[in-house]
Amino acid sequence: MSRIVLPAIDQTPEASRPVLDAVTRQLKMTPNLFRIMALSPNALNGWAGLQGALMKTFDVKIRDGIALAVSQVNGCQYCLSAHTYVAGNMANIADDEIRRNRLGHADNPRTAAAVAFARTLMQTRGKVSEDDLRTVRAAGFSDANIVEIIALSAQYMLTNFINNTFDTEIDFPVVDSEVA
Repeated sequence: MSRIVLPAIDQTPEASRPVLDAVTRQLKMTPNLFRIMALSPNALNGWAGLQGALMKTFDVKIRDGIALAVSQVNGCQYCLSAHTYVAGNMANIADDEIRRNRLGHADNPRTAAAVAFARTLMQTRGKVSEDDLRTVRAAGFSDANIVEIIALSAQYMLTNFINNTFDTEIDFPVVDSEVA
């Protein structure tokens, strides 16, 4: 049961509306996560700025793989459900690949390195090993790319923490937080 009253769109601060409108246009709905984030225009607009900049990094399969791996480690059922829906329906990622991403794996070696690094980053709270860095660099990621993987992971962690804190009602097809 949700631990917050979801505001109606017209009850959100005016400064949050441009981001809410953009999300609604893109997804054809206003996810509950964004209704909660809209309570703080600073948080929502800060997230949107980071998300907009990071959309220019990597391809969608790497970004979605990182989202799935991070959300799995953080046990965020809302984000797992949302990212599974987006990965499968908007990015055309196969169900089996989504499952592998959640576990920190991928078919493509470059995607696998990024997803594994993001998973390890979350599990170790950023205290990755020299071997972890060596592995992601060997897959062709520059140090700038590693910073981008960290930034993407932090962006997804933010939404994981909001949803885990408020036990946000899931408004996507529900995905079990346990991997089959």
